[in-house]
Amino acid sequence: MRPSSVTDSKRMSPEKTRSGFVALVGRPNSGKSTLTNAAVGSKVAITSDTPQTTRHRLRAIVDTDDAQMVIVDTPGLHKPHDALGEELNRSALKALEDVDVVAMLIDATKPLGDGDKWVAAHVAKTKAKKILIITKMDIAKGAWVERQLAYAKTLLPWDDEVVLSAVTGFNLEGFNASVMRFLPEGPRWFPRDMPTDQPIEVMVAEFIREKILRTTHDEVPHAVGISIDEMKYDKKADLWRIFAIVYVERDSQKGIIIGRGGEALKAVGTEARKDLERLLSSKVFLNLSVKVKKDWRRDASQIRRFGYGEGA
Repeated sequence: MRPSSVTDSKRMSPEKTRSGFVALVGRPNSGKSTLTNAAVGSKVAITSDTPQTTRHRLRAIVDTDDAQMVIVDTPGLHKPHDALGEELNRSALKALEDVDVVAMLIDATKPLGDGDKWVAAHVAKTKAKKILIITKMDIAKGAWVERQLAYAKTLLPWDDEVVLSAVTGFNLEGFNASVMRFLPEGPRWFPRDMPTDQPIEVMVAEFIREKILRTTHDEVPHAVGISIDEMKYDKKADLWRIFAIVYVERDSQKGIIIGRGGEALKAVGTEARKDLERLLSSKVFLNLSVKVKKDWRRDASQIRRFGYGEGA
């Protein structure tokens, strides 16, 4: 999980600070990526209501004058139904092996179940400090939250508990303070102006996939994988030219993505381009095409080709 060269990081920042890694884990849609974006203060992770939205183990950096917190946003832990799901679970659990703090997120609006107990059992095995995070306080009811918190406290002995809303920012400072007090003293791992170590091509692909997740339903979102075919910057025109391929598993899914007269794909491109222009601070020309790669989620080699899970 940590950068390979400690020497480089020491040379980068010789002053003493609190610096370390916190892994966010939990069931799908518990709010991990939303919290990551809120803590960083900019959009580095995609979000949607679709399970398995997060497919990459992403590191995001929160830097203050006296501390640097590296958030490891992980795929939601779930009962896998294919090779992709198994790979994502492995990626999330791998994140627990080399961090200073593990923050387990629990959705305040949903009853705790066997899935939460299963996640907590894995968290219990780590040597890291353990923080319970109750999320989505902006839409949860008070009495229900009290019951959730009381039950969650029985899952394992937590080192701290935080109740928050990443959407409204409620008690976000409580989350930051809780994590940072458990971080060891040491050098900054990343440059102070770096919000994430995610490769730009990966972020571009994910921002495109997010728009598809938000505009399609049923099985289609899960079957989508994005490949950046070409990405070039035209300095004279101050323009990024991006050619991306949207992969699906069925011809019927291809038709849904494209839509009648290409309208659905055009809408995805329009919305994605807005995010990409903010990300790249430049004008963007985005060309999207759709191809079928049958049953790619069941093929480990194809999953790794897309860079998902531990194959990244």
